[in-house]
Amino acid sequence: MSVAQILAAKGPDVVTISPHHTLQEASAVLAERGIGAVIVSDGGDVLGIISERDIVREIGRAGESVLRDPVSAHMTSKIVTTEPGEAVDQVMEMMTRGRFRHLPVMDNRRLVGVVSIGDVVKYRLESMQSEFNAIRDYITTA
Repeated sequence: MSVAQILAAKGPDVVTISPHHTLQEASAVLAERGIGAVIVSDGGDVLGIISERDIVREIGRAGESVLRDPVSAHMTSKIVTTEPGEAVDQVMEMMTRGRFRHLPVMDNRRLVGVVSIGDVVKYRLESMQSEFNAIRDYITTA
């Protein structure tokens, strides 16, 4: 099982935002798209990632005035990435160890997708169900 299989199922849609947009604008994008994080990009390079948690943490720390701040002031700029060929088990371990829920997928330094912990869990559950069905079918036909 690889990241490429998850991306094939969910599609290549990647939501990005420019670093000069405000946290308020980032919040609106997250709410509108029903996602938990957005990639910060200048149109080519991945500069960082901003999540719902990041925004809530900043509001709790400094108040609602931070919503007028640029995304670049609060984004995570040292992001961990993965590649399409990475095993799902490795991705799960990376997310658990790093305590993050979204992982940009890069292919030859180009952003090709984002996988979330929800994507990984969904794929893992579907895989387990398929294995269960195969074992059940084997036992009933033996």
